[in-house]
Amino acid sequence: MAPWLPIIAVVAALALLPLGLGSNTVLNFLSFAMIITIAAQGWNILGGYGGQFSFGHAVFFGTGAYAMALLQVRFGINPWLALPLSMALGALVGFAIGFLSFRARLRGSYFALVTLAFAELFRISANASGFTGGAAGVLVPLRLDPAQMQFADKRVAYWLALCFVAAGLALTLALARSRFGAQLVAVRENEEAARALGVDALGVKLKAITLSGAITASAGCLYTQKFLYLDANLAYGPWVSVEALLAPIIGGLGTVFGPLVGAVVLLGLGEVTKTVFANLMGGSIPGVDLVVFGVLLILCVAHAPRGVLGLAGRLLGKGRARP
Repeated sequence: MAPWLPIIAVVAALALLPLGLGSNTVLNFLSFAMIITIAAQGWNILGGYGGQFSFGHAVFFGTGAYAMALLQVRFGINPWLALPLSMALGALVGFAIGFLSFRARLRGSYFALVTLAFAELFRISANASGFTGGAAGVLVPLRLDPAQMQFADKRVAYWLALCFVAAGLALTLALARSRFGAQLVAVRENEEAARALGVDALGVKLKAITLSGAITASAGCLYTQKFLYLDANLAYGPWVSVEALLAPIIGGLGTVFGPLVGAVVLLGLGEVTKTVFANLMGGSIPGVDLVVFGVLLILCVAHAPRGVLGLAGRLLGKGRARP
């Protein structure tokens, strides 16, 4: 029970947070942070635990987002049913990309670039296809009804996203303590040695990318239901891949809470930066938050390779060691 207590405490604290908030801006920020956390949790399983860095996780996010929207708009499927179907499609895309990449023994920068290429391929296809609405995108009709996964009270949407984050935390902890998790880490550390010990490296990596695709697709589904609109640049844009990748790196790569901490820090600093520059310059500066993300990445790589959680643990350890 003890290993689960931190997760229960953190989720309970996050669940209580909206009760003391009267600001829609803060609530929207928290909801969006939870969605990015879910995407980052998906990336962390493949990149953090499996060592397979993806530069194109937008391909899973966008697939989930588009499937969620199109199943409702084109086929009239209820969103509560469209959600697992969209996650299954994300998992299928993950398996297909993994099968093509890992069977060809792509790894490292080659695998990263292939995932980026797939994300661009999906983005261009969605932008050119009439079925996906082309450049005009897809608009999900507004129906404020819990049966349609649309809520008049924005706190309910936040709590729904938090449920997915909690499931991601529990899944990641279970994975880290499982035989599959140990095999995944073994493949990350030394694939040849793991294979020599009898680990099915291809099977392990395929399971990881399939699971990662499903989780990241669920983030896309929640994005669709929150904003009720998407186009190819929103769904498959590089911003998704960048934030899904940076959150675990900044929070703590290959840790249970890293994606959550990283997403909150990353998006929080981005919002503060945009606000400060808007006040100083008299208007918003597009992309200024990306500058902050770049600076954070450089600082983390140079001074905190284990992310914010690793840095905090190191500082606490030094503090305790002092007489």
